[in-house]
Amino acid sequence: MVTLAIVGAGSRGTTYARHAAGTGRARVVAVADPVASRRDRFPEARPYADWRELAALPRQADAIIVATQDREHVEPTVRFAELGYDILLEKPMAVSEDDCRAIVAAGRPDAVFAVCHVLRYTPYTRALKELLDAGRIGEIVSIQHLEPVGWWHQAHSYVRGNWRRTDESTFMLLAKSCHDLDWLVHLTGRQVTRVSSFGGLRHFRPENRPAGAAARCLDCAVEPACPYSAKRIYLPLAGKEAWPVSVLTDDVSERGILEALRTGPYGRCVYDCDNDVVDHQVVNMEFEGGLTASFTMTAFTPALHRQTRIFGTRGSIDGDGDRLTLTDFVTGRSEVIETSPTGDATARGGHGGGDEALVEAFLTAVATRDRSPILSSPGESLHSHLIAWAAERSRLTGETVTLAGTSR
Repeated sequence: MVTLAIVGAGSRGTTYARHAAGTGRARVVAVADPVASRRDRFPEARPYADWRELAALPRQADAIIVATQDREHVEPTVRFAELGYDILLEKPMAVSEDDCRAIVAAGRPDAVFAVCHVLRYTPYTRALKELLDAGRIGEIVSIQHLEPVGWWHQAHSYVRGNWRRTDESTFMLLAKSCHDLDWLVHLTGRQVTRVSSFGGLRHFRPENRPAGAAARCLDCAVEPACPYSAKRIYLPLAGKEAWPVSVLTDDVSERGILEALRTGPYGRCVYDCDNDVVDHQVVNMEFEGGLTASFTMTAFTPALHRQTRIFGTRGSIDGDGDRLTLTDFVTGRSEVIETSPTGDATARGGHGGGDEALVEAFLTAVATRDRSPILSSPGESLHSHLIAWAAERSRLTGETVTLAGTSR
C-alpha cells in the first residue's frame, strides 16, 4: 500500500488523490492546504494548514502530490525532494526558467518524479504513438494541432478564474498549453529548434461589453442571450460535486451556487473582469531535422478533445481525440482505429483517461521502484516549458526565437 501526502487539495490535487485511493493501492495519510474545507475532503489524513508544517517533520509518506497554485510549486517541491519523497507534480512545473531548473536539479537518481502531463498517458496517445513509432506513415514531415479550449472553459478558468492574470499565475500558453507542446515533443521524439507565435486577448475586453450588461450575470438583462452566462454554465451542475462547480463553492446545491455567483469571482461579467491572458494564439515550430508543426489554441470552440493531423512520407493520420483515421499512400486505403477514451477532454471527464492512467503509472513506479511507467520526468518537461517561453517572447516581440539545446 503506497502512502500519499497531498500539498494543495484543490481541484487537481483532490482529483489525483481520489484516483489513487480509488485504486485500492494507495492511502492518503496527510493533507496540507490553507482552506479547512479542502483538508476535510480527506478525513482519515492528518491535516496541516501549511505545507511547511508537514515539511518540518520526518518523512510521513512514501510519496507526495504537489498541486498548489502554479507560482507556489518550486519551494515545496524542492523541499520534499530533499526529504526523500517520491513526487507527482502538477504542471506547469513552475513559472520561471530558473525555478524549473531548480526543480529538475532537485530530482534524485533513486526517486520517482513525474510531472502531470496527462495527455501522454491517454489510450488515444498510446495508440497514436504506436502507429508513428511503427512507421505506419513513414517519416513525419508536418503536423497541425488544435487545442479547442471551449468557450465556457475559457470563461471559467481564464477570464473569471485562477489563471486569468499573468502576474497572479502565468501566461496562457504555459498555464494551459504546455500539455500540447509537451505532447508534440512526445509524439515526434524530437526537440524544437525555432519558434514563432502570434495571438492576443481579442474578445474578453471591456469595449466588447454589450449595451445594458450588468457587472454580474445574476443582475444582467442581457444574460439570457450571452454565451458566457454564469447561470447557464453552472446551475445545470447543481448537486454534482465535480469540476467546475467544485471550484466555486463547497455547497454545490442550487442555493449555494447562486450565492457563489452573487458574491464570488465566477459570477462576474466576462467583459468586466481583470483578466489579461490571451484568448487565442498560434505557435509555429521547427523541430530537429526540419519537421514543422503549427499549433492553435483558441477559446472559441466547444470543449472538445484536441484535434490533430499528422502528415508523413507514406501516409497521414487524422485524429480527434477519440478515433484515428490512417490513410496509407501505397494502398490508398483508410483505416479507422477507435481508442475509446474514458470521459471527455475536460478535467471533469478526466482528460480522456489521462488523469487515471497517470496516477496508475505513478503508483506502480513508487511500489515497484521501476521508473519505466513514468513518461513525463522533470527533465523531459523542461523542454516543453522552454518552448512556451520562446513562443510568448515571439508573440510579444515579433521575433523568431531559436532555442538552445536542452538535456532530456
